Amino acid sequence: MERSQWGTRAGFIMAAVGSAVGLGNIWRFPYVAYENGGGAFFIPYLFALLTAGIPILILEFTIGHKYRGSAPLSFFRMGGKKLEWLGWWAVFVSFVISVYYAVIIAWAMRYTIFSFNQAWGTDTQDFLFNDFLQLTVQPGQTGGIVWGVFIPLALVWIITLGILLAGVKKGIEMANRIFIPTLVIIFFAVVVRAVTLDGALVGLEAFFQPNFDAIMDPSVWVAAYGHIFFSLSVAFAIMITYSSYLPKKSDITNNAFITGFANSAFELLAGIGIFAALGFMAAQQGVAVSDVATAGVGLAFVVFPQIINEFPGFNGLFGAMFFLSLTLAGLTSLISITETYVAGFSEKFGISRNKSVLFGGGLAALISILFATQGGLYFLDLADYFINQFGVAAIGLVEVLLVVWVFRKADLLKGHANEISDIHLGAWWKFSLGIITPIVLGYMMFGLLKLNILQEFETETGNYEGYSDMFTLSGGVAVAGAAIIFGILFSLGKWHKDQGEYDERN
Repeated sequence: MERSQWGTRAGFIMAAVGSAVGLGNIWRFPYVAYENGGGAFFIPYLFALLTAGIPILILEFTIGHKYRGSAPLSFFRMGGKKLEWLGWWAVFVSFVISVYYAVIIAWAMRYTIFSFNQAWGTDTQDFLFNDFLQLTVQPGQTGGIVWGVFIPLALVWIITLGILLAGVKKGIEMANRIFIPTLVIIFFAVVVRAVTLDGALVGLEAFFQPNFDAIMDPSVWVAAYGHIFFSLSVAFAIMITYSSYLPKKSDITNNAFITGFANSAFELLAGIGIFAALGFMAAQQGVAVSDVATAGVGLAFVVFPQIINEFPGFNGLFGAMFFLSLTLAGLTSLISITETYVAGFSEKFGISRNKSVLFGGGLAALISILFATQGGLYFLDLADYFINQFGVAAIGLVEVLLVVWVFRKADLLKGHANEISDIHLGAWWKFSLGIITPIVLGYMMFGLLKLNILQEFETETGNYEGYSDMFTLSGGVAVAGAAIIFGILFSLGKWHKDQGEYDERN
């Protein structure tokens, strides 16, 4: 069976950048940089990009391109059953993420409409949690369906699955060729408007003011590596799947550098826009930027509506542009995340792409209704915490250790990349993958385990956010554990005969 291919190199790069530039990057990077040294944070950030982000991108691009398959099939062809489970683990982590990520896109889609008349009013926090999400139940309870969330959620899945049904070239590539330029143009316009607001310079000064003492703190470097790792969508099975659609003659290392730096450029643009707007808000309220700077969904759905309320003109237009940017960024990421299990299921069981889209994507869409209930935010918060902290980071660590140290594939993959790339890999790449990345990721995992042990003593229940034992186990621990259990179970089955034998000399 002939493998689908990207129509152009630009199409692949846009899709890869689109998978990395998600909702979280728009609001996560600015706050991480601000909290970890401001302008000085760019030193460990750039170092992390060059010693972990781009090397892992090259690794995953090369794996997908050489072994010509989804993450499970590529790892199977690399190391048999002993390695296939790792690909399925990544696929099921992506499955879980797609289930709740779609709901956040639905919020952004609805807020795009709210923007035109600032329907959120003056108390934006009360509007989000009480009026919009109707968060009136206890953690662990679902309550009824919130139709104001369910309807845009259904639309998100219709768009996503419709694009995936159209295929790689006519669906994913075409969508990204439309979404990514549109996203950049709209968001750039929002940033230009933000930097012209009163107080914008105060916000930018807070963002760029370097605190060089901070870079002597190991936690700042860990934050830089952690952000790079999550922001580039590595260890999600995405980059392996996407690169498997590249033509045989493709510049692997060049593509990785372009993807990495393009993502960083957008993050910098987001930081400028976000903190210019925060500076404006601080000036309007007569407080310091630190008093209005916040992280997570609160920044996008509580603080930014407040900022939009204060705009001197065209509030509705710029509000709609901002939330449309979030919607487009979210859709490009959701498409890439969903493609990982669409490709995996299709190859494993020998079913058509359309059937795989309808089965895998349809199942994810049905499960995501849980997050459109009155208690959906609690389920989202818990699943996101455990799957990101003990799923993605753990997969990255295991992937590097197995590929580089256990199966000793670094030289083989380096040779493949060098054969078709202008920028040749040398000692830098192997040292980054074999030494720097495992040490940093290992330290991160140790820190996460230590943090959770401390929570046992610092919260009433000993659990994340003080959630009950039953809810934590069923909504968090079980979800993260199920990803690896299903990964192992799926690896036990045989591959469909159409996959045939693979000669590693190819």
